[in-house]
Amino acid sequence: MDGWNYFNYFTEIEEYFWKKRGAHLLVSPLDWAIMEAWQKAGVPLEAVLKGIDRAFDSYGRSRRGAGKPLKSLAYCTDAVLEAAEEQLEASTGKTPASPRGQAKETFSREELKKYFERNVAQIKQAAENHRSAHPELSAALAEIGRSLEATATLLETPGTLDLEDLERRFTVLDEKTQALLISHAPEDLMLKIRRELDGQLATYRRKMKAAQLALVEKQYVQKRLLEEFALPRLSLFYLLDFDTAGGKRSGEEVPH
Repeated sequence: MDGWNYFNYFTEIEEYFWKKRGAHLLVSPLDWAIMEAWQKAGVPLEAVLKGIDRAFDSYGRSRRGAGKPLKSLAYCTDAVLEAAEEQLEASTGKTPASPRGQAKETFSREELKKYFERNVAQIKQAAENHRSAHPELSAALAEIGRSLEATATLLETPGTLDLEDLERRFTVLDEKTQALLISHAPEDLMLKIRRELDGQLATYRRKMKAAQLALVEKQYVQKRLLEEFALPRLSLFYLLDFDTAGGKRSGEEVPH
């Protein structure tokens, strides 16, 4: 995945889905889990958009499409995977296309500095919130915060900043955070999240293949745990989708 697609993947899909649906509505946690599952599975952006087109066409011809908007990306999963398989077959043996843009031009160092500062502050605050009741969790979160602060020193080095290496460092810290939360999350919280997930997936579960379903479930649980513990996602994907001043995703306002 080239630099442009890598850092705009979520935003492009989200905006395209809004456009097809005809309304700028909030994207649900399930939809974000599905987008993350596609990204982690290496589904090209072009295949996702083509699959969304096909799913909307199919939905429009169905009985369910009569007067009712398509509400979730879950309906698009089969069409997206089909488009991805077709693109893979068509591209076999072809010379890779030249990148549309360079990752190094995606973010300024000032934007990255603000992103680091905000995420470190949120992690430290979460560590402080759990210091009395869950000292082990608090200490581990504090260590992750220190690791993120140490990574931030890379912004002061001269020369071109390697954003892909920075993203790999974020991935390591994200994975450590997820393992920590799963091991410390109360059973009643995990049960609550699983019930939410099952309720949202009930209509679409039969449309998903087992491997894709497992990945969507994993991404959903990870996202909800971060929300419950008030912790940020560190990936640079989320720098594009957050207001650097307010720390909110651009779509998380009143629907319009």
